[in-house]
Amino acid sequence: MSDLVRIMPCLDMRDGRVVKGVHFVDIRDAGDPVECARAYCAQGADELALLDITATAEGRATLKDVVRRVAEATTVPFTVGGGIYDVATAAAVLEAGADKISVSSAAFRKQELIPELLKHFGAEKVTVAIDVDRNGAMASGYEVYIDGGRTPTGADAVEWAKRVDGYGVRVILPTSKAGDGARAGYDLPVIRAMKAAVTAEIVASGGAGTLEHFYEAAQAGATVLLAASIFHFSVIGITDLKRYLRERGVPVIL
Repeated sequence: MSDLVRIMPCLDMRDGRVVKGVHFVDIRDAGDPVECARAYCAQGADELALLDITATAEGRATLKDVVRRVAEATTVPFTVGGGIYDVATAAAVLEAGADKISVSSAAFRKQELIPELLKHFGAEKVTVAIDVDRNGAMASGYEVYIDGGRTPTGADAVEWAKRVDGYGVRVILPTSKAGDGARAGYDLPVIRAMKAAVTAEIVASGGAGTLEHFYEAAQAGATVLLAASIFHFSVIGITDLKRYLRERGVPVIL
């Protein structure tokens, strides 16, 4: 393994607060976003993500004032997703201080959006997130979900990842609905399948609960390891996690 592996805490946002659920539901409060962002940067996070989890379902844009305040507190690259549905909403989020934007439902519904975003902002600014759940009727065994994991699409997740990759997207972020918040481990088969099918980097998301889970995801091919609840509720510290990974030969920045 030669690619540098980065640790990315994720701030799931609702009503201006950091929250965390299980399987995309059963939401509970996890703190102030600015305080969380500042703490994670101090602990050695390599990147941060902020996801406005109800923006798409509520048909509104991302909370730009929250983005602005979090951006001011961060010292690492900062990706924002949720409620980004066209070039204008992406531009507003970037102008508010985000380093990158992440699109999911809008990119699936309006697939010309991806090349539009790449053209306007460059590939280094655009992540495509793909919510997935297991479905044996799909060739890969995984189906794409949209609207924050609420709506099945009938589309094969790995085939969609290949199409996204074909546009020139450099980072794909699959989140397993089955794994989300459950702390039972990342969904390794979908990480492996997407890694084998695309040239983009793969972000592991959904299910981290132990140090070993992060190592398994890195071994499966993920180069960004995203987690939320175990960081928010101090189950695992970022410094301890990086030391653990380095001891096992995973290249990380301490």
